[in-house]
Amino acid sequence: MLLSSSQLIDRPAPATTADPVGGRAALRRARTRRARRMSLPARYLGYVGYFVGAGLISGAVVHHPLDPDRYARIAFYGALVFLAATILNEFVLTRDRPGPPRMLVVVLASLTLSFGIGMLSGGLQHFDDFPARGAVLVPLGLAVSFVAYVIKDADTPWQRIFSMVGLTVLIAAVVTFFGLRYVAASMGEPGEGGGHSHGTAEEPEHKQQEAPSTPAPDAPAASVTPKGGGGGGESTGHGDGHSH
Repeated sequence: MLLSSSQLIDRPAPATTADPVGGRAALRRARTRRARRMSLPARYLGYVGYFVGAGLISGAVVHHPLDPDRYARIAFYGALVFLAATILNEFVLTRDRPGPPRMLVVVLASLTLSFGIGMLSGGLQHFDDFPARGAVLVPLGLAVSFVAYVIKDADTPWQRIFSMVGLTVLIAAVVTFFGLRYVAASMGEPGEGGGHSHGTAEEPEHKQQEAPSTPAPDAPAASVTPKGGGGGGESTGHGDGHSH
């Protein structure tokens, strides 16, 4: 049967174009899944790098007074690990790479975030060993980590720092500071070393305590003199232990 020209114009077009579109979308999804499977080691390293870097920084920040040179190096290595994880997660494994200005902001904010997390976790972990220091590190780390995270997050405007959430974090930091100071004062500051042994820091004190207990070199000679019965030099030498 022949169709008129008007019927041919009004006739709906066949829905054959939907298949290629759906096929391309499915192909893209399959390619994305395959890429994620291939990037599993990289994503694992990026995830672990955050925690390892923050852990190194937390230990270095708390223990820094014990050995400044050593723990400064540990903090530096932790910052490098955290920064490498940030570059891997934020720039290598993502398809939406920011421009150079935004990249610089993310790098600096990530470094600040690593130290904020390090102060918070280290102050909590070693509060019993360093109460006065932990009372400062915990609230400071809370405030620093929040500010750094807001700046680092691309989906959050930096003005949110001064929002109600920012005010809540500030109040929590202030309350935590005074609360931990009260707890530290009630515990009695055990000194900067506390009960946390770290090698050579406590060795001089032990040596000083043990030094008076060692007998003086002249003590045996003085104790021998009364046993000699007031004899001469030969008799005291002969009567000391009866050695021939």
